[in-house]
Amino acid sequence: MRNTSAIVLVIISVLLSAGSTNIAADTEENDFMINIDARKHTSLNGTWHIIADPFQTGYYSYRYRVRQDGYFKNDKPDDKTDLVEYDFDSGETLKVPGDWNTQNDKYFLYEGTMWYKRDFDYKLDSDKRLFVYFGGANYHTIVYLNGEKLGEHTGGFTPFQFEITDKIKDKDNFLIVKVDNKRKPQAVPTMNFDWWNYGGITRRVMLLETPKTFIEDYFVQLAKGKADKVSGWVQLDGAAGKEPVKIEIPEADIEKTFETDAEGYTKVEFEAEWQLWSPENPKLYDVIVSCDTDRVKDKIGFRTVETKGDKIVLNGEPVFLRGISIHEESPFRASRANSSDEAKVLLGWAKELGCNYVRLAHYPHNEAMVRMADKMGLLVWSEIPVYWTIAWENEETYENAENQLSEMINRDKNRASVILWSVANETPVSKARMEFLTNLIKKARRLDSTRLITAANERHQEGEKVIVDDPLGKHLDVLGCNEYYGWYLGLPEICDNLNWKVELDKPLIISEFGGGALYGKHGDKRTRWSEEYQADIYTHQIPMLKEIDSLAGMSPWILKDFLSPRRPLPVIQDFYNRKGLISDRGQKKKAFYVLRNFYRKIADKNNPLPDQTKEK
Repeated sequence: MRNTSAIVLVIISVLLSAGSTNIAADTEENDFMINIDARKHTSLNGTWHIIADPFQTGYYSYRYRVRQDGYFKNDKPDDKTDLVEYDFDSGETLKVPGDWNTQNDKYFLYEGTMWYKRDFDYKLDSDKRLFVYFGGANYHTIVYLNGEKLGEHTGGFTPFQFEITDKIKDKDNFLIVKVDNKRKPQAVPTMNFDWWNYGGITRRVMLLETPKTFIEDYFVQLAKGKADKVSGWVQLDGAAGKEPVKIEIPEADIEKTFETDAEGYTKVEFEAEWQLWSPENPKLYDVIVSCDTDRVKDKIGFRTVETKGDKIVLNGEPVFLRGISIHEESPFRASRANSSDEAKVLLGWAKELGCNYVRLAHYPHNEAMVRMADKMGLLVWSEIPVYWTIAWENEETYENAENQLSEMINRDKNRASVILWSVANETPVSKARMEFLTNLIKKARRLDSTRLITAANERHQEGEKVIVDDPLGKHLDVLGCNEYYGWYLGLPEICDNLNWKVELDKPLIISEFGGGALYGKHGDKRTRWSEEYQADIYTHQIPMLKEIDSLAGMSPWILKDFLSPRRPLPVIQDFYNRKGLISDRGQKKKAFYVLRNFYRKIADKNNPLPDQTKEK
């Protein structure tokens, strides 16, 4: 049984949440370098000292005003008379990256503030610059170096960085990070969602060293609808004026030089012949971006994606998205996933299932996932956590959502695997919601005109007719729709008599369907939670969905079981959503094989899937 102190901590945190500061997207420096593995970097991953602070004593005084002498000062008693009521160095530790919930049972249900501290030395040459980079921390983060505030970031799933060039010392630096994962009505996501609210520094922390003038950002992708033309840009940071920038793709015999403007920005355009990236041929090219003082190497694939009527068209040919939804959880244990090895296992299961596409729900997953999808040949739906009921009329909530959207697109805009940006999931129709989401769609198109925009839309039922007519669909390239016929609505055979009507001539992805099963629980097809019941849902769903004329893909819910506090049923759930085709320990359920057999039948006959694990 979980430690009961966790229950006490979460109750305290909820009581305090009403007095907390606002959650607007208040990053002081919300741009960040992309492709950080190609930079000179030093990892700050590993063991960090921590202090759990449910009352935020280390931040607020007893009058609930921000303290000037908070925990971020890392004070030590000068002598035996000094009163200092905290000490990082003699207290607990946690691993970074990692969530606090699954590293220590007493924090399993904890929602509140956790302070992290890491000591380090760093010798920085006078002609270099230094940044501290966070891959992600959930949810509101304040960062201090040597007792001085660097800045803040809101949002649990996207990167942020701060420059520390003028603040670093050769010896005895201490980085202190306040992370608060309390749910709030104005937040994105808001109070109620169906996944675990993992707290902490859940993704890697790095020191990034650069020249004075460096390549901060670049976009090197094919122009919309052009298979032989790159159209993009490069942005330098620290440029003193116009400077030459070079793009090299040796395998394609490309070496092009461009000149930036006074702000260090230049457009890049050129033509070339490529092997186009696809799930069948996930070809990646070495792309080198350089200026006089910096050089960054990336691996980038080139492909086109568009819609024609109710078809999704990849490299000029219609493609059916054989998919599965995935949450960012480790394959064989309860915790946030954050490594390339974990991404390889999760996406390997999707490939074994017969997928050419994955929906990374319901927030931007770690960068290892999309980079692994590039390598393994899996198309990606990527989304922000605008989920269920958001504070649609709150201006700060919109700014927060837009910031998370911008950071998601900025990080992954050069990944060929990503073809769909999603702005929302299962949001109720209203005028305020329409304005909120259409503005997000416009923002996404301004940031990236080369990809498709989608969302999981609403639908309604009239008798035996299911009608997809969410007004948001008019603004999307691809319609998404979640449905749970046979699980929340009727028994599996209800699917046999349903007919679907899609009001718009656009591609439709059934972005979720399925039902729950506990691995190893067996019974007849009417026994809830049995593998047989779950498999029967898929058996009835597939013929129904095949009859939808505009069906362009599906991503059933979900690859593997995942933690959710909304799922308390003892023995069966134990805080797990059991809709996974694979258990939380990596065991495949009967429904896995039902879906795999279907995907194998509809796969391209010229590229048959290899015979893999057979049902035993």
